[in-house]
Amino acid sequence: MTEPLLWLIAIAPAALAAVGLVPSASPRPPRTGVAVAASLAALAVAIVSAIVLMWRGPMHTDTLGVAGVGFGLYLDSLTAVLFVLVAFVGAAVVRYAAHYVEGDAHHGRFMKWLCLTLAAVLMLIISGNLFQFALAWIATSLGLNRLLLFYPDRPSAVLAARKKFVASRLGDACLVVALLLLHRGVGSLDYTAIFAYAATLRETAAIPGSVHGIAALLVVAALLKSAQFPLHGWLTEVMETPTPVSALLHAGVINAGGFLVLRFAPVIVLSTPSLDTLVVVGGITALFGSVVMLTQTSIKVSLAFSTIAQMGFMMFECGLGAFSAALLHIVAHSLYKAHAFLSSGSVIDLARASWSPSPGGRPHPARITIAIAGVVGVAAAVGGIFGAGVAEQPGVFALGAIVLMGLAHLLTQAIDERPNAFVIGRTLGLMVLVATAYFSLQWAVERLFAGSLPPVQALRGHLDLAIVIGVVACFGVVTVLQNLVPRYSDRPRWQALYVHLANGLYVNAFANRLALRFWPSPPPKPSTLPHALTAAVRDRS
Repeated sequence: MTEPLLWLIAIAPAALAAVGLVPSASPRPPRTGVAVAASLAALAVAIVSAIVLMWRGPMHTDTLGVAGVGFGLYLDSLTAVLFVLVAFVGAAVVRYAAHYVEGDAHHGRFMKWLCLTLAAVLMLIISGNLFQFALAWIATSLGLNRLLLFYPDRPSAVLAARKKFVASRLGDACLVVALLLLHRGVGSLDYTAIFAYAATLRETAAIPGSVHGIAALLVVAALLKSAQFPLHGWLTEVMETPTPVSALLHAGVINAGGFLVLRFAPVIVLSTPSLDTLVVVGGITALFGSVVMLTQTSIKVSLAFSTIAQMGFMMFECGLGAFSAALLHIVAHSLYKAHAFLSSGSVIDLARASWSPSPGGRPHPARITIAIAGVVGVAAAVGGIFGAGVAEQPGVFALGAIVLMGLAHLLTQAIDERPNAFVIGRTLGLMVLVATAYFSLQWAVERLFAGSLPPVQALRGHLDLAIVIGVVACFGVVTVLQNLVPRYSDRPRWQALYVHLANGLYVNAFANRLALRFWPSPPPKPSTLPHALTAAVRDRS
């Protein structure tokens, strides 16, 4: 329903934007306390809006503009969840950043762009008009670019920002063209008009070619925003930025692509080729990121490849029509990744504290294969109880089978060399418990967001079935390799494979060559150290 008072939720992004836009007479404005207060205010507004939504139901405002192009707000369960999520993560990041960059010569500038970027993400989420969405989408990218270049004298930061800039501009172009086509077909860019148009097409089953083009453009824009293979390299090279930027990027900004797919899912589901593109690209990215992550020695780079893999999983789920599963994935990943980056400095202490001796043994490939088959069998059995079999809900089933493969190592140890019936039974019981928790949570989320997201789709054909089987089988192979590689780590063939994977199969190296060829980096800037210290360093050398 239309609710004029809904405009009050714009206080959240407005408060953060004011921190960055209000000028200050001091070259180093003390924005710390004001920024923290603004982020807490945004979180409070987000929580209140979620409470009001539960009481009043979905709401939207009229569009302020001309010919359906302008500004409006839209609040449903999808908006409310991500609004609270981003506001919560943003408040934590701003509070952390207040102390992290304290004493830096550009402390005020950093807080300014951090608040502006967070404001753009919040406006992106609560937008009720595609024109407004596109403006917030571009503003988010530009704000992030300034944060990535917070230390402009670091060559790797400059290179990553430039690759991100190119990918973002391509995504912006796709979104703008989709915007123009939608306005031409619908006559308005208001969400309510777009969703009504999509519902009409779905009922008539007559999908014009322009809709396939619009869906394809939206999908490409989302893939470019989400660091999908092979344009993923920039995400692994932003570690030169301050840690709060990494936390906000991996827990909030990077989810904009997934939110684009979820928000316009009623349009995208009308185009089967677009869904197949999400499945193929997302599946390849998920597998690539997961395998390369296992070979990284840098904590933050490993987390970056983890984000790439998780973004791939989300696109994979959306392509198979499991939109509610993708939303749950976004929430879980955002909370986990924000904590992981903000606590990355103490990860060594945590690893030492949790160390345990190796159980020993030499697992045989056959026993590992039996364990993986048992995992998939448990996923199929429990998923069938909740109506999430491979035919009914392929996306939910595939992710569930992959999640349970994390327990395959336990089952392998239980049946390895000296099998014990009690240990095997206890391990299988744990698998059933985890599978029940996973599928029941998916069942609950699907019904909770039934009014905001399309229902989970069944298997569309042999191509989707082949992709699901292939992705699950590939992760099964990865699980086998995790058990076998330590035994053969001294062999040249395995060492060569490890080196190739550690370098990401050199995909990013090729991208760096292209970037440096067409956009060469400037020569290093002269030292900015005080003259006396510079002279002392020169004398010592």
